[in-house]
Amino acid sequence: MALPEWDGELTSVRHDPDTGAWFVIGVHSTRLGPASGGTRAMVYDGVADAVADARRLAGAMTSKMAAAGLPMGGGKSVIALPAPRAELDDATWHRILHRHAANLNLLGGNYTTGPDVGTSAADMDVLATLTPHVFGRSAAAGGPGSSAPMTALGVFAAIEVGVAEAGLDGVEGLRVLVQGLGAVGADVARLAARAGGKLIVTDVDPARCTAAADELGAEVIDTGDVLSRACDVLVPCATGGLLSPATAATVPCTVIAGAANNLLTDDAAAEVLRRRGITYAPDFVANAGGAIHLVGREVLGWDAAEVTARTRAVGDTLAGIFADARAHDISTVAAAGRAAARTLADGPRPTSTAGAQR
Repeated sequence: MALPEWDGELTSVRHDPDTGAWFVIGVHSTRLGPASGGTRAMVYDGVADAVADARRLAGAMTSKMAAAGLPMGGGKSVIALPAPRAELDDATWHRILHRHAANLNLLGGNYTTGPDVGTSAADMDVLATLTPHVFGRSAAAGGPGSSAPMTALGVFAAIEVGVAEAGLDGVEGLRVLVQGLGAVGADVARLAARAGGKLIVTDVDPARCTAAADELGAEVIDTGDVLSRACDVLVPCATGGLLSPATAATVPCTVIAGAANNLLTDDAAAEVLRRRGITYAPDFVANAGGAIHLVGREVLGWDAAEVTARTRAVGDTLAGIFADARAHDISTVAAAGRAAARTLADGPRPTSTAGAQR
């Protein structure tokens, strides 16, 4: 199939006729080190959509790794499933994982993957028996365990710095709207509640909302009200694409910082937020804690204290991005892109990789 132009290095597209699954690997950059990024498994409208998603996410991973100071490049895997995961039997799923491992091996270490939407640490355990090019295994299999706590910690650091940038005096008393109460969103909600925030939550799963209301005293709203409910801090922790230029023009909040990838449909949305005076923490910086945890612990051999310190430093990175955006009258996304470009231009930096072999 003919592929559109892209500024990345490699796109691999393969099909498994036995399962009907398509496998796309996008390697955006290996400038700082081997490309790294999770494997997303879901149903797509077509192969072209899967390719576009893999490429977009791979580019975001390049920026994320650069912003996090990790000696890795950006990549992403997308598995376009023939049916929702819940409808696939175990034999089909394992066949899909085996084929994915074979595709990873064909790249010879230029790309390493971990869990993402639709895949889990348990799936990484299976892949690790078939390829060395995987991270994010379960603790039982020798991996670092869930990245959710560190992702949430980094997001909350972004919230705190964003609140300060907006001229607000801490999280206490602020209306914090958390969209998506999966492992990361629920942890962010707990951190916000602990800091005295007035929680507003929503999720497609009513049971998660009930749990947040019972545990944290959160107010529950309908999922369709996320972009119309007034709040001080909007924390998107579900899927991406929430804010377009049109919705950015009306969203009633002061700060936006969340765990969702590719939160904005395009850079024009960031410019709309800038003109409205809304402080936006670019998602690839705010949610970098997960990558820091998985890559740091399993690939680079960092201990828990170093991973925690580097995750907290997400706030420092964002403070510099906010300052640059102010100084040059540009959006925070543009400022973050400038910072990532400088890191990429400087090239690889010496970084401890103790424990990289397993």
